[in-house]
Amino acid sequence: MEIVQELQLESTEKNSSKDRTSVFHQHQQKKQTMLKRYRKWFCVSVYIIFLLAGQSAAVLLGRLYFDKGGNSKWMSTFVQSAGFPVLLPLLFYFSSSSRQSKSNNNSKDSFKNTKPKVSSLILLYIGFGLLLTGDNLMYSYGLLYLPVSTYSLLCATQLAFNALFSYFLNSQKFTAFIFNSIVLLTISASLLAINSDSGESSGIPRGKYIIGFLCTVFASAVFSLYLSLMQLSFDKVIKRKTFSSILGMQIYPSFVATTGCVVGLFASGEWKTLHNEMQSYQKGSVSYVMTLVWIAVTWQVFSIGMIGLILEVSSLFSNLISTLSLPIVPVLAVFFFHDKFSGVKAVALFLAIWGFISYIYQHYLDDQKAKADKSDDAVEASKGEVEVC
Repeated sequence: MEIVQELQLESTEKNSSKDRTSVFHQHQQKKQTMLKRYRKWFCVSVYIIFLLAGQSAAVLLGRLYFDKGGNSKWMSTFVQSAGFPVLLPLLFYFSSSSRQSKSNNNSKDSFKNTKPKVSSLILLYIGFGLLLTGDNLMYSYGLLYLPVSTYSLLCATQLAFNALFSYFLNSQKFTAFIFNSIVLLTISASLLAINSDSGESSGIPRGKYIIGFLCTVFASAVFSLYLSLMQLSFDKVIKRKTFSSILGMQIYPSFVATTGCVVGLFASGEWKTLHNEMQSYQKGSVSYVMTLVWIAVTWQVFSIGMIGLILEVSSLFSNLISTLSLPIVPVLAVFFFHDKFSGVKAVALFLAIWGFISYIYQHYLDDQKAKADKSDDAVEASKGEVEVC
């Protein structure tokens, strides 16, 4: 009897030690999961700050360049993409780290099958670069001929165009909330088009106001097409979303776009006027150079935030966050450039924000549905395991 009791005690001690070990491991796993989650959302928060601060500062500095005597559309276009060398150290770092991980990976053959052709990548980079050149040039015309507040509100139409292009290119569903968002953003842009007198009150001729209006709307459409085509390229051609591949899709098209801007600068003859422009700049030649440098840097800060959000969340989320500068820039423009914020602009801003909320609420519903589907799949899988046992 004593021997039996001793064996029972040993077995219970072993079971209790196993239970303690399993509980400890579960606690450690939960702790690691929480740390990963906190780290992810900390990084996401930093990227959001980079994106919003970079975009807002770049738009305001771009308007400052024109307000203080700058007049070169091609120079304004050039600095929007010319800061890409700032990202080169990140590209070299992440490319080398990805090569090391590949060398340690045993499944090299599977990786070779997913690696895109160099010729396909070159065509993508050239195509995206030329698209970016035209897009940035239209944005430059918008900044030159429109008040900053009007320009910013028109850029919100990017969301409506993004919904349309995503429907045709990325298989996004059209729901009532997205349709509501498109209608509201269209009405917002229409109000600004009808209220072209605000351009004349700001000292902008009616003809130039219309040119700036059309260029900004078309630029928003082209940028939405750019994002949808980029997502399609990652899905169909590149087939992997690493930090180095996303950096490549930012740096190489920017190089092509910068080259295109240099060609445009010389072909248009604007390069001849740059020296006089710098000398006659109201804030001085040093301030002229520093303004252009900081425009280039802030656009790259925006790019780092955009790339980080694409990597951590999605390209759609990155696009949504970029529109959050919508209420920021018009308010700052009133303080820095004394833009007149009329009642029509206030209504347009309200409608645009309403459209943005409607759009993001739909994606919140989609995210909740995706999480519910995942949990249902996990429950079914666990049931299957129990039946097999």
